[in-house]
Amino acid sequence: MATPNSLIIIIINCVLIASTLLSSSPVLAKSRRPVSDSETRQKKQDCYADIESGLWGPQCKSSMIATENCALRCLSPPCYELVYESDPLEEGENDYVRSQEYKYCMHKLSLGESLEGIRGSFDY
Repeated sequence: MATPNSLIIIIINCVLIASTLLSSSPVLAKSRRPVSDSETRQKKQDCYADIESGLWGPQCKSSMIATENCALRCLSPPCYELVYESDPLEEGENDYVRSQEYKYCMHKLSLGESLEGIRGSFDY
């Protein structure tokens, strides 16, 4: 049977582990620091490399725009789903409004904030 001192040590360890998990999990705790442009560029380059290696399948290498749609999905699946999934980018399309919504989504996501109200935020 455990002694009172060993039970206290077990409880303290459980509290320390739980607080560490809560403070390091991006889903459970806000990072309080927005994702930087350089971090986004680096991650997108990593996505392009994964696509080029075939990790995302042949459909992502079929055209430049297919590659771009896959890179946006790779960079942030929740933001891609919210902004582009129902109407993916098409050849020759340059959609400034949705691009801004996507960046805003990534910003809010990095802060652990709700993604409500992103669609239509930049209609002008």
